[in-house]
Amino acid sequence: MADRVTICECFARDGLQHEETFVPTEVKIDLIGAFAAAGFTRIEATSYSHPERVPAFRDAGAVLAGLPRPAGVAYKATCPNPRAVERAIADLDAGHGATELSLLVSATESHTERNMRTTRARQWERVAEMVRLAAGRFRLVGVISVAFGCPFEGAVDPGVVADDAARFADLGVDLVTLGDTTGLATPTSVKGMFRRVTERISTTGAQAPPIVAHFHNTRGGGLANCVAALEAGCRDFDSSLGGVGGHPAQIQYGGGMTGNVCTEDLVNLLESEGVDTGLDLDAVMAASRRCEEALGRPLHSMVARAGFGLVGGKTEEKVAHDA
Repeated sequence: MADRVTICECFARDGLQHEETFVPTEVKIDLIGAFAAAGFTRIEATSYSHPERVPAFRDAGAVLAGLPRPAGVAYKATCPNPRAVERAIADLDAGHGATELSLLVSATESHTERNMRTTRARQWERVAEMVRLAAGRFRLVGVISVAFGCPFEGAVDPGVVADDAARFADLGVDLVTLGDTTGLATPTSVKGMFRRVTERISTTGAQAPPIVAHFHNTRGGGLANCVAALEAGCRDFDSSLGGVGGHPAQIQYGGGMTGNVCTEDLVNLLESEGVDTGLDLDAVMAASRRCEEALGRPLHSMVARAGFGLVGGKTEEKVAHDA
């Protein structure tokens, strides 16, 4: 097992899209700067979603314009359609663009209609157009939502997900993300899915992009699923400080606590198992506190309350938020 992983910090996009109160632009910029200072080399910064449909990101260009640009840090923006990519290109031409763009598909028709107001066939046409428009100027991330189960249709055929991943690979994306959008994955299904996707991509002749594990902790299985993905060979993970996130506040589906795997808890588990995250643990905890201050409430991380443990025998226990 390799001893190094990359975690993409998703608080500022997947986290904030679930919030009903708009977080000011300057607060977002400050938080993302804290994430970069903690050592995150991939940070989901914003979304080019329609500003009326997802108003949390009506300031996408302003956020990107205000971000620090330390060497080695990639900022990612979500693009649901070609118009979003055109906006991303305009910001890039203005000198403050994103490094990566996420291109979205859903594994079921029902979620595609609810989340993107189109059909799967039409969304794939849009994705091909988005790749053409991007013209190699961004790192592209193909995202497959509801890969492990759909809140509207139930079980999802792993073959559909594998075919979607292969289609992204054929289009030349740099990473493929498997999204457990409402927390329906299990360790067994995770291992099976990673195997199925890897085997399917290998039949295409395309260069196999790394597979990113994006789990939600809706039913408490997020960390177990991360371990299963790690054992299946995954070395790229998405997570969110405080475990916030889920569907956009204006698009209701699923129930319970819909947030992502908590970054603090994932980092603690990986480092305790001897897997290097490349992160400054004190700075991660400081960023965690700032996220709670920004949202005005305690968030869902266990480590935020208890502090980091004896991580791999290398460091002393870190101070918890409320110690």
